[in-house]
Amino acid sequence: MQVQNQLKGTGVAVITPFTKENAVDFTALGKVIDFLISNRVEYLVLLGTTGETPVLSTAEKTDILLYSYEKIAGRVPVVVGIGGNDTRHLLEDFTVLPLEKATAVLSAAPYYNKPSQEGIFQHYKLIAEASTKPIILYNVPGRTGRNMSAATTLRLANEVPNIIGIKEASGDMAQCMQILKERPEGFLVLSGDDALALPQIACGMEGVISVAANAFPSEFGNMVRACLMNNFSQARAINNELIPTYDLMFAENNPAGVKAFMYKMGLIENVLRLPNVPLSKPVFSAIEEWMSNNR
Repeated sequence: MQVQNQLKGTGVAVITPFTKENAVDFTALGKVIDFLISNRVEYLVLLGTTGETPVLSTAEKTDILLYSYEKIAGRVPVVVGIGGNDTRHLLEDFTVLPLEKATAVLSAAPYYNKPSQEGIFQHYKLIAEASTKPIILYNVPGRTGRNMSAATTLRLANEVPNIIGIKEASGDMAQCMQILKERPEGFLVLSGDDALALPQIACGMEGVISVAANAFPSEFGNMVRACLMNNFSQARAINNELIPTYDLMFAENNPAGVKAFMYKMGLIENVLRLPNVPLSKPVFSAIEEWMSNNR
């Protein structure tokens, strides 16, 4: 099956659970993986920014991948997040991290440096040529400080064969529609905004890489599948139920919001690594109230 066809529907940017002592909690990670797969998500994204990768060591990333591959055991495709703002160092990650069982690599645009559009193009061109796995671009200007323009995305899609798609999280619907209108055949366009997934799929996106689906894989996955079948009345009904959770999840920072939900569900400890901290008491209390009224 073509890689792009394996990565339609709901992918989950999997959180990294930590113990109370702040070590990676592999027992909880296994529980989360089983929870997501049993609730029919289409694929998992490991080591994305939702997984708090900026505060994971290379050894921890390697251990997470090896453990997860074994736990997943081929039940769903796996995408691995490898991104950064030092292109040369990023090339080393592609050789150090175990990618043999990965279906593709999701690579966030360089953050903080604020490169020009030409710099973004050359960065992706170099890593795509060096990678043994297909590359999915990730445009998330709210985190990186620089938007990757539709023109740059389309240039990469047309000129670099190993780039097969994009997770588009600019929130700019006009930009999204331009990419969808002008993309080459087979180029995968995925939503990176849970709250915008429904209208973006209506515009032609093939799915979403979701944060919210960590906590609500069945509901969110059903919403996305309904969208892809053009059953928007069903999709709207599900999405309307989920809208309050989107607001609570992203009220302060990601992944503090989704981790709070998952803690209340008994899946993980409510632990993050600095500089991120758990949600403030008022927001956490609002999540508890929502859970008590809806679960």
